Amino acid sequence: MSTPVLNLTFHGIGEPPAAVGVAERDVWLSEADFAASLDAIGTLPEATVSFDDGNASDLQIALPALRERGIGATFFVVAGRLGEPGYLSAEDLRALRDEGMTIGLHGMHHQRWRGLSDDELDEEISEARRRLEDAAGAPLDAAACPFGAYDRRVLSRLRRAGFAAVFTSDGGWASRGAWLQARNTLRAGDGAAAVATIAADDGAAARSKHKLKTLAKRWR
Repeated sequence: MSTPVLNLTFHGIGEPPAAVGVAERDVWLSEADFAASLDAIGTLPEATVSFDDGNASDLQIALPALRERGIGATFFVVAGRLGEPGYLSAEDLRALRDEGMTIGLHGMHHQRWRGLSDDELDEEISEARRRLEDAAGAPLDAAACPFGAYDRRVLSRLRRAGFAAVFTSDGGWASRGAWLQARNTLRAGDGAAAVATIAADDGAAARSKHKLKTLAKRWR
């Protein structure tokens, strides 16, 4: 029997810099809400933590809070933003790795992978992966689909690339060790109460719902 796991993901923490677009500001948490969320997550042994986009707040704010609580995390970075103002640099990726954190792929240009041409998909997956591996100084074997957008063609491309795990934004509980992993996004205004609400959802029911959702996406 597979073990259930609750994957929780953050984006930016604190005040979004000017470089962050309007569409992404909805997933930025205040420092207080972030700290409260982490405290709640710390009581859930079945929970995992990840961060998307590669915002500079990952290193400046999130890392110290994670270190203080002894929580590990995976940081899914947009390769095309590496070194840009407000985002992580190559040196930052190595600093995160030195602290025991994991670096993952979140594409090249933060665009939906579904519907891209073969060349565009290759840039988003293979070229972006190479850039991040060079920057981090280590291989990457986990990917997170931008905006949670995927279909069977995207999944097939990720499998051929040899990724050990692929993360979505489908919500609910997942099965530990499964190749395709649902995640739950914390949004602006969320805190300990939101974490508790997500965790209180029945794991078996949520996994069944997720299975139906992913089957539909895989076959479209």
